[in-house]
Amino acid sequence: MGRIAVVTDSTADLPPDLAAAAEITVVPLWVRFGAAEYRHGVDITTAEFWERLLAAGSDIPTTAAPAPGVFRDVFEACFAAGAEAVVCPLIGSKLSGTLQSATVAASMLPNREIHLIDTGTTSMATGMAAILATELAATGISAAAVAEGVRSRLPDLDLFVAVDTLEYLRRNGRLSAARAAIGTVLSVKPIITVRDGEVVLDRSTRTRAKARELAIELITAAPLERLAIMHTPTSPQAEVDDFRNRLIARIPGGIDPAKVIVAQIGSSTGPHLGPDLMGAILLRAR
Repeated sequence: MGRIAVVTDSTADLPPDLAAAAEITVVPLWVRFGAAEYRHGVDITTAEFWERLLAAGSDIPTTAAPAPGVFRDVFEACFAAGAEAVVCPLIGSKLSGTLQSATVAASMLPNREIHLIDTGTTSMATGMAAILATELAATGISAAAVAEGVRSRLPDLDLFVAVDTLEYLRRNGRLSAARAAIGTVLSVKPIITVRDGEVVLDRSTRTRAKARELAIELITAAPLERLAIMHTPTSPQAEVDDFRNRLIARIPGGIDPAKVIVAQIGSSTGPHLGPDLMGAILLRAR
């Protein structure tokens, strides 16, 4: 572990191999199916989560933040491994109690340098913030400068996801019943994003194909530095590849292929979005 450890939470949807290669520690949220509880990446894999969600008669899953003691143990392990400081980008505080738990944990270690970052967003937008933190840390700057550098790029992060239904967001309290009813009653295919730290309905259209096309238009409205294409295993690989290829072809000025990730929505964000979604998280170029 380097002198600056980077920690995030499992809503970041970082593929395990990517997190391991970047030495990013991922703190798992809980996912609950009725009375059964699982920790993302520990007790349940992404594949197992979707299999459980799609099973006939399955409960609508919910999520819960890690306890402060979990974060404290992770922070202490980082310092025990040789880190001098921790930089910790987390899911937005309006979307989860995860940051609150981490704040309590940091207060238990008053003599340690821990920088918590409220990304104000979720999924791979938080994941990209963690990746940026590792890259900035590798330049040799201080942990405070790393944290400030990440915060300075948060306005450049965005997400647009075409979901098949708003029902999962409604049932998990991430979208008002009135807004969710618009998508259900009118049978529209919504595109969601995050604004001011909250999930909002950006716009909608009548079919899944048109929603995905509209998502591509929104994602490629400006030059991009990084891109993470997100999907669920319910979409055939051919559909994922088609979406990826059409999207990349329309990015103004193109994009470095090394800066493009294709990943699945995991068990920490999947309960709120449901199956058959397609979209992307982006970092606009400066």
